[in-house]
Amino acid sequence: MASLADQLGPDFVKAVETLLACQGHVLVAGSGTSHAVALRLAHLLSCCGTPSLFIHPGDAQHGSSGAVTERDVLIALSKGGETREVNVLAAIAKKRGATVIAITEKPESTLGSLSDVVVTAKAPPDVDPFGMIATGSSLFNAALGDALCVVLLKLRGYTREDFGETHPGGAVGRQLAEEKGQTR
Repeated sequence: MASLADQLGPDFVKAVETLLACQGHVLVAGSGTSHAVALRLAHLLSCCGTPSLFIHPGDAQHGSSGAVTERDVLIALSKGGETREVNVLAAIAKKRGATVIAITEKPESTLGSLSDVVVTAKAPPDVDPFGMIATGSSLFNAALGDALCVVLLKLRGYTREDFGETHPGGAVGRQLAEEKGQTR
């Protein structure tokens, strides 16, 4: 995980600037293990003040890509950048005028070539069994997403009170309500 910090550079900054400027929604997509990371990232972005939704790359080929507009930003996650469903969605998003941010280990990939911003995140080669099972690399990409969320949260001036408005349920919502002297 420590090697991730050394990889954050101008492309990470460009991704942050792009997300800050987004006038629509941030749509996040990935397949396989990247699907789980993308779901988590979309949720955390929304929790941190950046309106986001997960869009399933397979379903996008069967109508849900109609949700993509020129005001949106698509964050597409693919370790190798060659996942067909993700690339089809990225191409549709580009055609509709959306901005595409790729998170991939291979900026020269098809996904990289379809994207306006490519954030390269490469986990050390020995973290995934057989170099294929995305155990460590998925954690690496989740940490990259966390970094995006925290930077955006701070740049937006998103407060604990703002968070409380979007998270009124569960133990977190209860704790925030109690701090305000409310009961739930």
